[in-house]
Amino acid sequence: MRFDLDRTLAVALPTALVLAGLLLGVLVQRLLLRRGTAEAGSARVLIVGTLRGPVVLWGAILGLYLALEFVALPARTARLLQQTVLLLIILSATWSLARLAAAYVTHASRGATRLPSASLLVNVARLLVLAIGLLVILGTLGVSITPLLTALGVGGLAVGLALQDTLVNFFAGIHILTSRQVRPGDYVKLESGEEGYVADITWRYTTIRQLSNNVTIVPNAKLASAITTNYYLPETELAVLVQVGVSYGSDLARVEEVTTAVAREVLRDVPGAVPTFEPFIRYHTFGESSVNFTVILRGREFVARYLIIHEFIKRLHARYRREDITIPFPIRTLDLAPDAVRSLRDVARAAGRPAE
Repeated sequence: MRFDLDRTLAVALPTALVLAGLLLGVLVQRLLLRRGTAEAGSARVLIVGTLRGPVVLWGAILGLYLALEFVALPARTARLLQQTVLLLIILSATWSLARLAAAYVTHASRGATRLPSASLLVNVARLLVLAIGLLVILGTLGVSITPLLTALGVGGLAVGLALQDTLVNFFAGIHILTSRQVRPGDYVKLESGEEGYVADITWRYTTIRQLSNNVTIVPNAKLASAITTNYYLPETELAVLVQVGVSYGSDLARVEEVTTAVAREVLRDVPGAVPTFEPFIRYHTFGESSVNFTVILRGREFVARYLIIHEFIKRLHARYRREDITIPFPIRTLDLAPDAVRSLRDVARAAGRPAE
């Protein structure tokens, strides 16, 4: 009877420890994490969402690790099993932390920190955590890390020389993201003429989606050294300039009053305009056939300017007609030599047309 009881305890206790660890993981998941999701802010919700699955696995592995202490196994086998379980814990924790780091980089881009979200930073954060986890695993296995780091340094130098262009683009991408002068989602225009939304910044290329729905792929090194206009910095709102000309016989004060009234109407009615902005005009040139001026309106972002200009030109043209304000055609006065005038008259007579 004594023998059976000992044998029963030898089986029941490890089993109970495994089940206890599993139940502990489920309890933490359902009580603490769910409560955190309901009560905490978005940052904690992010952590909860990342750790919701692994916490049950960690509880089960912890119970298994403790159960091995009470199982009658050869010392070498028990030590090997415990080391294997410990490695599983480290691997799962490393993978979860890598996911959390990648999710945080994505989340931070939408918060007050305005950290740019791009696949380059996401992958760098994930790989950095995985590399640290690998070093911890090697240390747990008793592998000396110092010779490995030395070998990696020498090998990394050789690889760096072979992949020089790739590394230049990689570090250029890091520079672009950390400087925050070009961010995913910004509308930019390159000095070569390409423009569009920055779709993504990867380890080698920056992808720009044009308004025509085409994609321009720019190496990071070229983007970092190019003269680039970012229409989203320092803010997305921008001035919308429209060039207009009226005849020399116009009452310029009346022209300013009518044009400003139309501009106010456009800013109030057109989506993408800034209705609180007070539009104004500035005369700047006595042209060949008109007095030219610039109308200054304001849009919420670069793309909104197309609809604003479209509606403004339509409404201004109709209003000028009602107000009898003339937008003149180009007029040129030609000064011809007397011989040229006589030749033109001879041609006109030969054609049977008046020679005046």
